[in-house]
Amino acid sequence: MKLLLPEFGLLIWTLLAFLIVFFILGKYAWPAIVKGLKDRESGITDALATAERVKAEMAQLKSENEALLAQAREERAIMLKEARDTKDKIINEAKEQAKIAADKILTDAQGMIEQRRMAALIEVKNEIGMIVVEISEKILRRQLDNLPEQEKYIKQLAEEVKLN
Repeated sequence: MKLLLPEFGLLIWTLLAFLIVFFILGKYAWPAIVKGLKDRESGITDALATAERVKAEMAQLKSENEALLAQAREERAIMLKEARDTKDKIINEAKEQAKIAADKILTDAQGMIEQRRMAALIEVKNEIGMIVVEISEKILRRQLDNLPEQEKYIKQLAEEVKLN
């Protein structure tokens, strides 16, 4: 029970020891502890501010990234459209060139056909002329073999010449 009801002298010495420890702690320890707490508080505040700033920067970077992605999609779409247009243009030019070449070949072929047809007609006419000359020669020889008929034919030709 002595601990529950201490003597008066013990109370004073305990109170005096407590005040001395409290004074030493208040003079040396509490400022360091308070300074440490304030430093920690300012560190936490700075960390929170930095986190907010980083969060804002991340949001800004995200929006910039989305804008860049949208721009890249637009550029890709434009490039694809230009590629399709170029492809169509090349195909159309190739078709035009093929058509021109085909028309030229067709025209050249028609010219050659006409030229060969004319050559064939000339050759046929020459052949017919040769045949006519041969037949005429044979007919004239046959008629010229007969002397009285020959004289009669000469007289007839002479009369026709006079008439003309």
